[in-house]
Amino acid sequence: TVMLADLDNDEEANYRIVGSHEADIAKGRISVTSHLGRALIGKTLGDTVEVTTPRGSKAYEVVKVSYK
Repeated sequence: TVMLADLDNDEEANYRIVGSHEADIAKGRISVTSHLGRALIGKTLGDTVEVTTPRGSKAYEVVKVSYK
């Protein structure tokens, strides 16, 4: 589970990285194979992540990482 801060507007969001069959963005679960999921692999607290999606480019800072 990661908490990300959107660098454009400082809004924070929690996401749980899961397998593709468990993904449900409405419940905050993103697939490890999604654009954001792939970008987060190997990142740690304080890292910046830039993701290119169909809606454009977004930048996030990793503000919390937890393992359950």
